[in-house]
Amino acid sequence: MLSSSPPGAERSVRRARPLLGTRVDIRVAGLDAPAAHAAVDAAFAAIADVHRLMSFHETGSDLSALHREASRTAVTVHRHTASVLRLALALSRESDGRFDISIGHRLVQSGLLPAPAGAATPDPAADWHDIELLDGDRVRFRRPLWIDLGGIAKGYAVDCAIEVLRDAGATQACVNAGGDLRVIGPQPESVAIRLDAGDASGTAPHIELENAALASSCGHTLRRSCAGTPAGPHLRGAHGAHIDTDLTAVVVAPRAMVADALTKIVLADADAAGPVLRAHGAQAWRHHPREGWHALAQTTAATPLN
Repeated sequence: MLSSSPPGAERSVRRARPLLGTRVDIRVAGLDAPAAHAAVDAAFAAIADVHRLMSFHETGSDLSALHREASRTAVTVHRHTASVLRLALALSRESDGRFDISIGHRLVQSGLLPAPAGAATPDPAADWHDIELLDGDRVRFRRPLWIDLGGIAKGYAVDCAIEVLRDAGATQACVNAGGDLRVIGPQPESVAIRLDAGDASGTAPHIELENAALASSCGHTLRRSCAGTPAGPHLRGAHGAHIDTDLTAVVVAPRAMVADALTKIVLADADAAGPVLRAHGAQAWRHHPREGWHALAQTTAATPLN
């Protein structure tokens, strides 16, 4: 979990709402009160739209349409869904499948997600290689499969909310959706990382975040769907291994969607994560109760954990 401290004395509007299976907190400054509340309402609506489009189990979502039809014909999805799929597949290539959205059938078999209603029966041999992104935001599956965007969609929802606030004229804003947070504005934000299993010092480390996003994931509390279904150890995509449940990953990146997805690669394989982090201008840390914090990459987006 992440908690953040307001950067200064500038008057701000702050509101929270349950969304994405967590408590979403939005704070905005630089607008008069009516404009600020209107901007926050629009930001919450943008987050709700992402949930609606990318829910694993809601029958009207883009994912449900893909599970029903994409192995037979190309399906046109919303541009938001297409953007998330595009980055997800890029990260799958870059991480050699350590980030893999095609594990939905495994999560259903494990009881971590409900079986999608009306979906085509997945081919156990299908994986992310079988997802084709076509012109016009169309998607086709070479073989039937079930995809889960729980490892990336929450970060994308945070990004969408930030863009709404920026377009409304906010000079400073913070959107915090549990383990995914993004800040814009001239003032840095102090973000505390609260570990489920504390480090040796028993203190919560802080990061000073400025015009950047931060995401955290724990090996035993990863969220699998936009609805926030709690899950056990993260399946390492095609590599099939479980994540050490004592591990925590923290990633700072330019966008929350990128940071959110990269935490899963950091948890899966620290050595393989390094080149992917550098390619996306990200910095990461892993924590283990016995070993403390370990930095994996460098960036200027945040100061080191203290």
